[in-house]
Amino acid sequence: MGRRIVITGISDHWATELARRLERDPTVEFVAGIDTEPPAAELERTELIEADIRNPVLTRLLPGTEADTVVHCGFLWYPAPGKPERALHDINVIGTLQLLAACEKTSTLRTLVARGSAAIYGSEGAAPAFFTEDMARRYPLKTRFQRDVGELENYFETFARRHPEVTCCVLRYQPEIGPDIHTPLVRYLSLPVVPTQLGFDPRLQFIHSSDATGAIEAAVRNPVRGAVNVAPSGAVSLSRILRNAGKPSVPIPHPLFGPALTQLGRRFEIGSTYGDAVRLLRYGRGVDNRRLREEIGYEPAFDALGAVRDFVEVAGSRRIAPVPGPRTVSDLLARR
Repeated sequence: MGRRIVITGISDHWATELARRLERDPTVEFVAGIDTEPPAAELERTELIEADIRNPVLTRLLPGTEADTVVHCGFLWYPAPGKPERALHDINVIGTLQLLAACEKTSTLRTLVARGSAAIYGSEGAAPAFFTEDMARRYPLKTRFQRDVGELENYFETFARRHPEVTCCVLRYQPEIGPDIHTPLVRYLSLPVVPTQLGFDPRLQFIHSSDATGAIEAAVRNPVRGAVNVAPSGAVSLSRILRNAGKPSVPIPHPLFGPALTQLGRRFEIGSTYGDAVRLLRYGRGVDNRRLREEIGYEPAFDALGAVRDFVEVAGSRRIAPVPGPRTVSDLLARR
């Protein structure tokens, strides 16, 4: 009998790409996606279960799939169609609780993988260069998104203790970059003039979009217990990223940086940056990826600088964000 895999948040880019890869695997008998919206691209044999993961009806739907693996891609970093910013906390927290309640009633379940975030470590000036998985919660969780990530992990840790027969794995992702994605941070880097925080040059890790999908696929095939950092090897400063991209920058006093990003987002359709972004673009954050490479067995194809270079080369001639020229951006920032 082949594997039976259910993916939440199937309308998300990463969930759709994971389903596409699993469809090609002859050892996977059944793939289903749960969401209120259709997949981000056409899928051949993935069954769509139209449901909101916040709805208790999930406790009746999930057991009926006889899934041996559940992949939780329904934890949102940004607003999405049908999922506005004001609903993110409920989707992330209440949705996760309802999903775990449904998992408890699914007797066939053996593997549970969640796409979480490295925001669990925070972004602080005194932080280590690279966090290992045992360093979570050393610093206060200061933003709503960081606290949501913390709650996600608390719920999964409780579930894992109560159900030792299920392998529970939480993937702590660094932000993704790639020419095929349109996240707020990618749009930020695509501005003709990029605002930065005066006096700060953060060291960053952006994982390439193909490695982001490859990592979660590897975790589904070879899950390990506990948290696993998902990031490229090494780190690269924001100033070097902008030099590689040929982008001029405008330093802004850091108390004004958040309001400036908000104004740019509204004017130039960048979209809201998640709550962790302002601190990330001030202090940076690095994580150690040895557990991903050595225990899950996935070696990212791009290191930190390579991911940036590929993004610049492929997307350089493509308009990622619908923004006007540098002078308009500079004029808008000058009004702060």
